[in-house]
Amino acid sequence: MKTDLSKILTISGQSGLFNYISQARNGVIVESLSDKKRSCFGMNSKVTTLEDISIYTDEGEVKLKSVFQKMKDVLGEDNAPVAKSSDKELQEFFSKALPDYDRDKFHVSHMKKVVTWYNILKEFASLDFELEEDTGTEK
Repeated sequence: MKTDLSKILTISGQSGLFNYISQARNGVIVESLSDKKRSCFGMNSKVTTLEDISIYTDEGEVKLKSVFQKMKDVLGEDNAPVAKSSDKELQEFFSKALPDYDRDKFHVSHMKKVVTWYNILKEFASLDFELEEDTGTEK
């Protein structure tokens, strides 16, 4: 089953990733990818879809979906380095997966989040992502 990153959420102050279930009167109902527990987060929670996240590169920004694909190309079936890896190990990994990442804007703290999300998706969802609808603008 393909993963739709527009329905996979990160919630500020919460660890892990969540699957969007439904809109609630006062917020959003989500299910944790790892333990399948459902929760409701209010309107004051900062909720972001993985589809909306981009990584800074020297040429602009790259969507997280593309970064995950590049990581998968480098890793194959292996897991990404864990967030507790050394700063140097994470930087070396992203130098292979995304060689033109912006060294001034894409910090090690961001790298830790990305590798954690990658490993969660690999274990509890799929790294096979739904493709965006073709806009009909072919060259």
